[in-house]
Amino acid sequence: MKKKLLVIEDENSVAKQLRWGLDKDYEITIASDADQARPLLASGLFPVVTLDLGLPPFPDTPRQGFELLEEISSFTHHTRVIVITGNAEEENAVKAIALGAADFCAKPIDLKILRIILSRTFKIHELEEANRQLQQQSCQCGSLCGMVGISPVMQKMFERLKRASKTDYPVLITGNTGTGKEMAAHAVHSLGQRAEKPLVIINCGAIPENLLESELFGHEKGAFTGATACQIGKFEQADQGTIFLDEIGELPLLMQVKILRVLQESTIERLGGTRTIVLNVRIIAATNVNLEDSVKQGTFRQDLFYRLNVVPLAIPDLDERPEDILLLAHNFLRQESQKLQRGQTSFSPPSLNALTSHHWPGNVRELQNRIRRALGTTMDRILTPVDLGLEELPMEQEEQKLFTLKEARETAEKNAVRRALALSDNNISQAARFLEISRPTLHDFLKKHGISTNK
Repeated sequence: MKKKLLVIEDENSVAKQLRWGLDKDYEITIASDADQARPLLASGLFPVVTLDLGLPPFPDTPRQGFELLEEISSFTHHTRVIVITGNAEEENAVKAIALGAADFCAKPIDLKILRIILSRTFKIHELEEANRQLQQQSCQCGSLCGMVGISPVMQKMFERLKRASKTDYPVLITGNTGTGKEMAAHAVHSLGQRAEKPLVIINCGAIPENLLESELFGHEKGAFTGATACQIGKFEQADQGTIFLDEIGELPLLMQVKILRVLQESTIERLGGTRTIVLNVRIIAATNVNLEDSVKQGTFRQDLFYRLNVVPLAIPDLDERPEDILLLAHNFLRQESQKLQRGQTSFSPPSLNALTSHHWPGNVRELQNRIRRALGTTMDRILTPVDLGLEELPMEQEEQKLFTLKEARETAEKNAVRRALALSDNNISQAARFLEISRPTLHDFLKKHGISTNK
């Protein structure tokens, strides 16, 4: 299907030229004044609009065009506007961009140039629309770029992550081993404006100190013994994109100084080189150590910590998000079973009890690895606690002593609802049948106890 293009143009000859020149690629609708354009804009059918600033009743001035341009955001927040302006009206073009126009094209119109501008603008709109759909789907299904979570703490973290992606500020991701720091870095990058550019990942703790500078910043030929050719470093590879410095707390102090310079000046020099290279790189760092303690101990620079910690993002332990344990377990089991072509595989009720009772010192990574271990050691369709390497606990075991009847009743309700949801893989109708209650009653319990059913 042709892409829909709205042309707002009062000169009939120009409108005909655009229709003739662009009709092959676009489904064109013409509006000759602001009154005709408003309902078309409000329809939301046009991703991209060309707008001539000189419209009636003031065709010799940009007044009406500017007024309509300011109105467009009230009709739709997502329509991209290309302003058509005269060659000698550079000031108007700059003002139009400031008012929200995506681009401009000068009169007399060169169709070759306009086609390039249109192609680029439609592409930008498509990327933005895909990003909006991704975020909408993420909110609906309790996941964000592969990260899964319906617990309140994860929903808050998802919101912080999405806000972080809308900026270019440095992000410092903290969290214990196995919580998903690298996945969070991927999400910040893929939801941001640099999503189509490279994401370069480097584990600062896995590279020998004597090779770290060359790995990060590259080297010139002859910089050291064995440097037989020029090598581009990770920062240059990430130019216009994002670099993710995992285990930033492992960086030696000398290298911390060089990272600080990149943050301050956006420049690097290759090892053995004299040329200063200007870069445009977003930095995301991650650590499983307390950098504030490292600053006090003198092993991490305070100025670098402040530079990196502009947008802090803390990933919670799995113990802090118990609502997500069974959701993650079902998700991993489904994924791994598909990879192994194992067909329908499920957890036994004692396994569900063991999963929710385990402490999870290795967090999400441990959960995934235990499921992989189970699938790698048994061909049974139902996984037991023994398969998962977990202790089988009595189903009635309580973790805390209850002191009041109200507390006991509410805890029992909450546990029963969660277990029914887990057994039904969050299917509302099936969970209601397990509990022998109606769907509306189950929804009342979900609301009462703040339990989400997104998956």
